[in-house]
Amino acid sequence: MDNLDRSILDLLRENARASYGDIGSTVGLSASAVKRRVDRLVADGVIRAFTIQVDPTVDGMSTEAYVELFCRGTVAPEELQRILQNVPEVVYAGTVTGSADAIVQMRARDITSLEDALERLRVAPNVDHTRSAIVFSRLVNRPRD
Repeated sequence: MDNLDRSILDLLRENARASYGDIGSTVGLSASAVKRRVDRLVADGVIRAFTIQVDPTVDGMSTEAYVELFCRGTVAPEELQRILQNVPEVVYAGTVTGSADAIVQMRARDITSLEDALERLRVAPNVDHTRSAIVFSRLVNRPRD
């Protein structure tokens, strides 16, 4: 991957619907050269998917929280993943350093739905407890994978 590929990725992050011609005009390549590079980035697994982002508040998922997940003993990341995938309100999760075993981002329709989802996490095998922080407002949002 070179600087042209990185520039193409940056432009696609801004607008995944940008035409190859528009991208090419910005990076100094023809539309067909951009298409070949994008096809290669897809084939190499650099680009995993083309998608849309819907404003969660429009989609009815306006309640957001970050949750620290604490487990009993040692729990494999695969086990945490299995537990978390069964809770549809979980939109992101990762293992972390520090006293928590994982950090979880959740979205729900309202506080009651969030509380129900948290309870499903709390009663999962190997989960000792959680610590939650509800988001009041987003200050910066740079969606990048």
